[in-house]
Amino acid sequence: MSYINAKNVLPGWLLEEVRNYTGDGLVYIPPEQSSRREWGSKSGARQLLETRNDEIRRKKKEGRTVLQLAGEYNLSEDTIKRILYR
Repeated sequence: MSYINAKNVLPGWLLEEVRNYTGDGLVYIPPEQSSRREWGSKSGARQLLETRNDEIRRKKKEGRTVLQLAGEYNLSEDTIKRILYR
């Protein structure tokens, strides 16, 4: 994202109104909330973790212990428990 000079995009009256509130400082205008993506949705990391967690739950139902799952997935026992009980 690059900086845009407000004089080039805002009408004069609006620019003056913004100055009344902010002075001469920098103003950041965030994107609309609807245009933000959830974490990992673009890279696919979220889906990979959901698939892994489903697999961990399935293996637990098949009889694996928390300790076995922790070793298999290189996660702590607490993390495995958090996945199972969520």
